[in-house]
Amino acid sequence: MKNALILHGAGNTSKGNWYPWLQKELEQQGYTVWVPDMPHPKTPHLMEWKEHIMANKEWEFNKESIIIGHSAGATFILGLLESLPRNVQVQKAILVAGFMEEGEKKEFHDYKKGLIKGFDWKKIQKSCRRFYFIASDNDPFLCGDDQAQILQDRLGGEVVLLEGQGHFNTGKGNNKYKQFPEILKYI
Repeated sequence: MKNALILHGAGNTSKGNWYPWLQKELEQQGYTVWVPDMPHPKTPHLMEWKEHIMANKEWEFNKESIIIGHSAGATFILGLLESLPRNVQVQKAILVAGFMEEGEKKEFHDYKKGLIKGFDWKKIQKSCRRFYFIASDNDPFLCGDDQAQILQDRLGGEVVLLEGQGHFNTGKGNNKYKQFPEILKYI
């Protein structure tokens, strides 16, 4: 069964940014789509978010599943893939503005530390057939192309650099990212 899980970032909801638009686009392509509101979005925590996803007994990860995450949701994908049963492999993981290492700006430290841990990279690789890391060269939250390269070095896959796109969000009155047509190329 073709399904897609879309995960929002820290401080956001399922109704923010391009998530509702992408949900509609994927449903038109025949996907069953789940865009959950994650608990405590201002202070995401890997274990809490995993429990939230795994508690949904109606959701099934399978060889046709696609997982898309933005910012903290992208980094959360790593922990989610790591926790899937060994016999489960999803089709694709698309990490938009994901991060792996701490940045220099301390104001972002608190929400990042709840998501970053020592990952089992081989298990994550085995849980997903194809990885895409979408990044911008001017991300103000230290989730840019350097972070995408770190993730690619550990997992393989493809880095997609979109120049001058910031954090791929609607912050600061920018309505450009109410839609994100570029992402459809990787689905």
